[in-house]
Amino acid sequence: MACKSENMTPLGVLWRRVRECRTDDPNTQAFISMSCNHCDDPQCMKVCPAGTYSKRADGIVVQDHERCIGCRMCIMACPWSAPVYDPEEGKTSKCNLCAERLDEGLQPRCVESCPAGVLRFGDIKALRKAHMTEWTVLEKRYHLPDHTISNPNIVIIPAQK
Repeated sequence: MACKSENMTPLGVLWRRVRECRTDDPNTQAFISMSCNHCDDPQCMKVCPAGTYSKRADGIVVQDHERCIGCRMCIMACPWSAPVYDPEEGKTSKCNLCAERLDEGLQPRCVESCPAGVLRFGDIKALRKAHMTEWTVLEKRYHLPDHTISNPNIVIIPAQK
């Protein structure tokens, strides 16, 4: 809700979604809040015929929404399903990590507003050092895409057994 309020996204356009993950081995249920992972190798940027996507010097992948032609190539290319299509407008959009808030020294709205405090923002190397689990374990347990496709800037802390 914080993301929707901050970015005034249209009805049905959710830049952050909670994925439910269930597994039989071990029998677990987990929830992962996902958004754009501002990948090192953003597939959305590679395939967009309109040059809609660019990467800032700080690594944030931004979209020039005015340039979007609504072809949905970015949606098909993104292994994380980050871009969202708005059928009413006929264009896609995605999380920009609240870049304007970061520029002002503030945290992304989702991080600031998370009631459980599970969303964090900071230096990715430091976050990985403190919390990262082997990607292969995460991919198998949570049915995540192969991280080597885009090299996402995300840390997932697995549920404890």
